[in-house]
Amino acid sequence: MSTFGEYITIADLERDPYPIYATLREYEPVSWVPSVNCWLVTRAKDVEIVTTKTELFTAQAPDSPVDRSFGGPTLMTMDGKEHLELRRALDAKFRPRIVASYIDELVRPIALEWLDRLLTQESRTAELITEYFEPISVLSLGSILGIGNLTAERLQDWFHGLAMGATNFEGDPAKAAENDRVAADIEFELRPRMQRMQDSPDNSTISSLLNHGCPVGQGRTIDYVLPSIKVIILGGMQEPGHGAASCLAGLLTHPDQWTYIKENPDRWDDAVHEALRWMAPIGTMQATATRDVELGGVTIPKGDLVSAVVSSACRDESLFTKPEKFNIRRERKANAAFGYGPHFCAGHQFARDLERISLSVLVEALPNMSLTAPVEFVGWEFRAPKELLIQW
Repeated sequence: MSTFGEYITIADLERDPYPIYATLREYEPVSWVPSVNCWLVTRAKDVEIVTTKTELFTAQAPDSPVDRSFGGPTLMTMDGKEHLELRRALDAKFRPRIVASYIDELVRPIALEWLDRLLTQESRTAELITEYFEPISVLSLGSILGIGNLTAERLQDWFHGLAMGATNFEGDPAKAAENDRVAADIEFELRPRMQRMQDSPDNSTISSLLNHGCPVGQGRTIDYVLPSIKVIILGGMQEPGHGAASCLAGLLTHPDQWTYIKENPDRWDDAVHEALRWMAPIGTMQATATRDVELGGVTIPKGDLVSAVVSSACRDESLFTKPEKFNIRRERKANAAFGYGPHFCAGHQFARDLERISLSVLVEALPNMSLTAPVEFVGWEFRAPKELLIQW
């Protein structure tokens, strides 16, 4: 007997995955989807099992697009002690209390610089994703990584190219070639820097990944760390910028909430939190079954690739009333936008604060902005407005 999952195409998911997820949650919550060669797990309770029950599911996913494209393993596909040690090296800059000590001083000047660029445009129009949100996101993270001297354009090129590889479930040669082009440029730029950081450690995140917790002169190798740096570049540069763009899109298409946030600027944290739930920038977490696992009424065979669909969990009807609605006055609850378990996003506070600052700076300066074209969201692994065209 055929299943709903057999008829799901990548094009369907890219166009709008949410109606598909709603159907899956109701009728087929654990579904084999041949087009992406993995199981989609869509109910929140099951997503939490896949991402937290390490005896049933390993983060190791050698067949995933990320490991194939980035030369894994990476932080996202490591388990146990190996993952913990590298995660501690990353956490040194991203613990919430540490983030609070530097985030405003880091992000606000960058946001103001790119706002000034917008305000000098005689047309009084802009495309905010490429001209504002992405530059702030890539330059802020670039600074923390230790590559803050690179241009926004080059960093944007990096994460767009890496996204091609990370979402290449279908094995598209064109996507693979774009990923490989960008990966080569990253390695060309970073290897000499990383060599210097091995010889003379500094306070950057890349240096921490190489040296944290290691005896002097016995740090991690460049080849070992590079795949994880690519993952950090991809997720850390994509999520805050695109999350902020989705938040603004939600506000501008809901006039009552647009008015509310301008009258209540102390509620930006709530607006960001709701936008991350409503339009999660990163859609899934990958895992592999360590044994035959009974879940959602079906058996997932040992060794099969599983996608825990966190964006679907964020719209689970058992947790949220009218989950498809964007409502920044919704009762605040935890959601799955940053995942669960050992691989919960290390940069969650960095991302939230970056979004809050970039949005508040923009809206304070341009309170009368409006859309000049309808907003079209695209993507399922990485979802955001295709463009965000405004005037003021």
